[in-house]
Order: sequence, then structure tokens, then C-alpha cells
Amino acid sequence: MTRREYKENIVVRKDLDFGLDADDIPRYWMDGDAFRTRLMDAVQATFPDGERYFISAVRAFRDRISDPALLQEVRDFTMQEGQHGQVHTRYNERLRRQGIDIDAFTRHTRAMCDGRLQKRSPEYNVALTAALEHFTAMMADLFFAEKEVLEGADPRVRAMFAWHAIEEMEHKAVAYDVMQKIAGVGYLTRVTAMTHATLSFSLFTLVAPWIMLGMDGHSVPERVQLYRKGLGWLMGPRKGVFGRLLPMIASYYRP
Repeated sequence: MTRREYKENIVVRKDLDFGLDADDIPRYWMDGDAFRTRLMDAVQATFPDGERYFISAVRAFRDRISDPALLQEVRDFTMQEGQHGQVHTRYNERLRRQGIDIDAFTRHTRAMCDGRLQKRSPEYNVALTAALEHFTAMMADLFFAEKEVLEGADPRVRAMFAWHAIEEMEHKAVAYDVMQKIAGVGYLTRVTAMTHATLSFSLFTLVAPWIMLGMDGHSVPERVQLYRKGLGWLMGPRKGVFGRLLPMIASYYRP
């Protein structure tokens, strides 16, 4: 069996409505947990501009692709990522209504992504995209394999993340295939990009919830308490999110 025979089909789903405009969705929709909710909110806040960056990085090599199957996968990847951006933009409007300065987060993400496209080579950008796509696919796998990660979440928000997770699993190989087969990225660049992705993602998930919780009106001592309670869920070596992701991150470093 070839690799292409067992890859997931990429299904472009349109006109999705998860009911995220409903007034009865709790502010802290993850079972009332402020830290976990704002961590997930902060990560998803980066998606609209992050998805545009992924699309730009992959499409930079579109004219070099002669394989019709890979070319169609790139088109479907682009469509899926575009849909993700639209849905998460609507979610960000929900955060804005709560008093979160969501524009501060989107400006930061947009400036970072634009800077990478301007200053980094197309090969490095597609390598970084493949690494970040590996990250999102790992998190998607974790959400399905370990039900307690999103236990107690509001079903409408959980449905949005589940849809996003399914599509990340479907198209997780596209950026990697373009990186390997078309861009000709070598091992050193590939693992450098993964190290870059791991460090930047880890730093963001530690800092961004702190800022969002401050926007919610939590004092510094209150935020310290929330972090003290929540960091085990995030960073625990065995049951924490990062602890469970480490073996999957390590697999990316295999030659």
C-alpha cells in the first residue's frame, strides 16, 4: 500500500454554523475554568491570520507542482484553511463582545506572519507551516484520543474545535508533501522549523492567557492562582497537554 492510498480524503465543508452567537454560551465555556478557557481562546485567536500564512506558504510552490493529485490536495487544503479562518473570525467577534481586545492579538499574529513571509525564504516558510500543521494535527489527535482534555466544554464550542480537528487530520500531509517533494527542504531546515514552532507555540500558550485574564479583570494574585491550578493540566509530564504531545513532537525529528 502506498502512502497516498492511506491518506485521509480532504473534504471541503462550507456554510457551517456552530451557534456561537448564542448568548447562553458561558464566558468560561470549559467547565467554568477560566485558565483553560482563555488558553483555548487565545490559541484560536491566532487562527484567521495563521491560516492565511499557511495558505501563502504552500501556494508559493503551486506553479512548480505537476502531480495532479497533489495539486488538487493543495486546492482543497486552501479551501479548508479559508473556512477555518472565517469561522474563527466569527468566534473572535464573540470575544470582542466580552470585552477582550482581540485586535491586539490579531495585530500581533498578522505582523509576525507578514514578517516571516517577507524575511524568510519560501522554503523556510513552508517548513514552518509543515511544523505548525503537525502541531495542530497533534492537538486534534489529542482532543479525540483523550476525552478529558475537553471534558465539560460547552458542546457548541467543542463542536467547532472538533470540526477543525477533523480537517487538520485530513490535510495534515499537504504542507509536508509540498515541503519534501516540491520545495526540497532538507532535514536540518525541517527540524529547525519544528524547534522554532515548538518554542514559539509554547511561549504563546503561557503568555497569552495571562493577558486575556487581565482583560477579564483578574488581578495579578488572582491570575497567579489560576495558573497554579491550570499549569498541571497544561504542562504535567504525564497527564498534561504538553506531556502527551512530546512523543508526537519527537517523532518529527526522525530523519
